[in-house]
Amino acid sequence: MFAEEMTKRLNQPVIVDNRPGASGQIAATSVARSAPDGYTILLGASPELAISKSLGRQLDYDIQKDLQPITLASLISFAVVVNPDVQAKSLKDFIELAKAKPASMNFASFGLGSSNHLFGEYFNNTLGVNIQHVPFKGSSAALPELVGGRVQLMFENVGVVLPLAQSGKLKVLAVTSPERSPLAPDVPTVAELGFPKLNGGTWTGFVAPKGTPPKVIEKLNEVIRSAAKAETVQSQLAKKGITSTTNSPDEFGKFMLEEMNRWKDVAAKANVKLDN
Repeated sequence: MFAEEMTKRLNQPVIVDNRPGASGQIAATSVARSAPDGYTILLGASPELAISKSLGRQLDYDIQKDLQPITLASLISFAVVVNPDVQAKSLKDFIELAKAKPASMNFASFGLGSSNHLFGEYFNNTLGVNIQHVPFKGSSAALPELVGGRVQLMFENVGVVLPLAQSGKLKVLAVTSPERSPLAPDVPTVAELGFPKLNGGTWTGFVAPKGTPPKVIEKLNEVIRSAAKAETVQSQLAKKGITSTTNSPDEFGKFMLEEMNRWKDVAAKANVKLDN
């Protein structure tokens, strides 16, 4: 969607080259080694732009030395979702249940060191509960286990879990966004329920190779921010429960550093480490 809108504004093709693998590190490494001329940029996410480094993983690129921030692209908050068999009608009920039965419940994640794994550890640490982590290879592998009751809790995009909740297969207790999700206006935020520290989730953003001229970064920032305001981008992201959010290169750089420090602290407290 961004590429289509950027093409219109730049009057030249913007080609999407998907480079999956290693939690985004293959794509990030490729961009970090590209010529700093503005023609190769990365739409990355929190794992490769913050989390992996904060977990001590040895990367083939240095986030701060090899990549130049352009702008944040989106914020993706989580829904706090449980199996219907869990005897909790609210987030407060669930927390009380978890405290009454330490280590008796599990939470699923997309994998060790993923955004929702670390959020789960943050959930434990913030609330003083002990819910055991069970990693899976992505959301598609984790959700059936949650529906089947083999794990009790998961933190996932509200747009993904809403159909399952509407069919009664899952139960959404809260969302971690600052405001209620338009997709689920009846679901309260964690802040409304008295847990403001639980705000957060994952995010995406654009970066370029370090050394890209400031004027080029400025132009890319302008074009991407304009593209983000397009009705097609706004509406399609909203349907997926994603908030389109942009900022300046400096603001995005500070944001990434804050995220690195935040998840480094969470990982240290939970003793989470990653090996290559």
